[in-house]
Amino acid sequence: MPRTALTPPGKPPAVPLSPGVRKGNIVQVSGQVAFHPETGEVVGATVAEQTEQVLRNVLAVLAEAGATEADVVMFRVFLTDVAHFGEMNEVYARFLSDPLPARTTVYVGLPPGLLVEIDALAVLD
Repeated sequence: MPRTALTPPGKPPAVPLSPGVRKGNIVQVSGQVAFHPETGEVVGATVAEQTEQVLRNVLAVLAEAGATEADVVMFRVFLTDVAHFGEMNEVYARFLSDPLPARTTVYVGLPPGLLVEIDALAVLD
């Protein structure tokens, strides 16, 4: 069974990776950041604004595989500051449906101007 790259419309990533990959019924979305898909510019100066754009980017990659948020079994959230957790969590919760997927949140360094990165693992029926 082949591995298929998932690349939603817009500017391709500036690093050597696929925004997502599907193999069989498994979809892995690479870590997405708050880049606008058309301009490549960072969207937002707050973690709430960036989280919203990041999740839109994750959903766009999922859509390329015929998946939705409801197919996600695991999200990983990477934050640059522990103080951003509550603000990120409020936005994150608006994008999800029950039953909620599993999630891990870790604190990392990201390139300047980026506050949050999120990846996802989905399984299609």
